[in-house]
Amino acid sequence: QVQLVESGGGSVQAGGSLRLSCTASGSSFSINVMGWYRQAPGKQRELVATITPGGSVTNYADSVKGRFTISRDNAKSTALLQMNSLKPEDTAVYYCNALSLGSGRSYWGQGTQVTVSS
Repeated sequence: QVQLVESGGGSVQAGGSLRLSCTASGSSFSINVMGWYRQAPGKQRELVATITPGGSVTNYADSVKGRFTISRDNAKSTALLQMNSLKPEDTAVYYCNALSLGSGRSYWGQGTQVTVSS
C-alpha cells in the first residue's frame, strides 16, 4: 500500500511558476514509476509527466514540454513537478500517481488545485 500526499498548488498569474510536491509513504518508493496527471473541469484526466524509478527517463505531454520538469528524490520519497511559464489552460486539479513495478498496482493522491489567471 502506498499513500501519496500532494502539496504546492495555488493560484498564479499567467507566466508564473509553481512547484508541486508529492510525498509517498507505506512502501518502497524507489520501485515506483511516478507520474503527475491533471483534470480540468469537464475534461478527462490526462497525463502530464512521468519519471522512471531511477530518474533517468522522463516523459511529458506535448502541451507542457519545455515548461514543466518532473524530478524525484528517492531518499526523501518525493516527486516534484516544477511548472514554469504557466498558462490559463494549465488550470486543473493535479494528481500524483505511483505505479508499483513490484505489484503492478497504481496509487493516487488526493489532488491539488492549480489555477492560472490571465
